[in-house]
Amino acid sequence: MGSWDTDRIYVIDPQSWKVQKEFQSPGRPYGIAAYAGEFRVVVAHGEEDDRYLYRLTPDGGFDLSSKTACPDMTGSHLAVEGTTIYLGQMHYHRILALNADLSVERTIELPTPRSAGFRFGEHGRFYMISADEEFENLEFGTIDIAQSQPRFESIRPLPSEARTLAYDGSQWWTSLRDEHEIASFTV
Repeated sequence: MGSWDTDRIYVIDPQSWKVQKEFQSPGRPYGIAAYAGEFRVVVAHGEEDDRYLYRLTPDGGFDLSSKTACPDMTGSHLAVEGTTIYLGQMHYHRILALNADLSVERTIELPTPRSAGFRFGEHGRFYMISADEEFENLEFGTIDIAQSQPRFESIRPLPSEARTLAYDGSQWWTSLRDEHEIASFTV
């Protein structure tokens, strides 16, 4: 879990909800995703809020030498499938599929005005939080990112504070940003 208040990443025990470990981030942490036994983290720097990808290892923390500018210096949410990293760029209404070297493999144009968190669920289906231009009327749903013009299929509404998305194999999780809470839900 990342915190904007402390600029830290916290490892939380899912049974006790106690912090097991924490890492000082080199800036404001945004998206985080597990990748090859490590993590990739989007971190914002400076007044311009420029976004960079970093490598985070469970034993060594942030690898400062891994700092790589996000395309167009923007990005927030992350997901991983195989060796492909998916980087959300909400203001451009797209998700970029990145190769292992962080070069852009392809661009996925989103069928919704805005998006928040996204993640792969069962059977490799791609799920996301969709919103309107005012970032209201949030919906949890799925899109087929293999299609050149994917359609968003709504599954259920979400609270207007929902931002991130995680899946543990049986239930979904989101942060309720304005409430400073983590909530779970099933579909």
